[in-house]
Amino acid sequence: MKNIFGETLKPCCTNPLTGFYRDGFCRTNQEDNEKHVVCAVVTEEFLNYSKSKGNDLITPRPEYAFPGLQPGDKWCLCALRWKEAFEAGVAPKVVLEATDERALAYIDINDLISHAEKDRV
Repeated sequence: MKNIFGETLKPCCTNPLTGFYRDGFCRTNQEDNEKHVVCAVVTEEFLNYSKSKGNDLITPRPEYAFPGLQPGDKWCLCALRWKEAFEAGVAPKVVLEATDERALAYIDINDLISHAEKDRV
C-alpha cells in the first residue's frame, strides 16, 4: 500500500475505526465503488455539506459499525466526494501520508497538498 508520495501508506484513524475494510487505512479494491482513499480531518462545514448531498456522516449507524462523525475526526472519504467538496470550497484538510495513491486517479496532487493537515499522522 502506497500513499500519494509513493511511500508506505500510514494509518488514518483507529478511533473511530475508518477505512473500507475498517482497519484504519484508506485503502481500496474493486469492491469499493466509491474509493474511500482520502484521509481527511472532517469539519462541521464539510459534514453539513456531505449531509446536504445525501451522505449523512453525522448520524451513528451501528448496523454498519459507523459511530457518526464529529468535527476533528479523521475519516477515509470517497475521492470524488472530497473533490466535489474542494470545488465547492468546503473540502476538509487531508492527511497526505495516509491518503492512498489511488486518490491521484481522481484528484490533482496539488489540490491535496494545498489542503494538507500538518502534524496529524
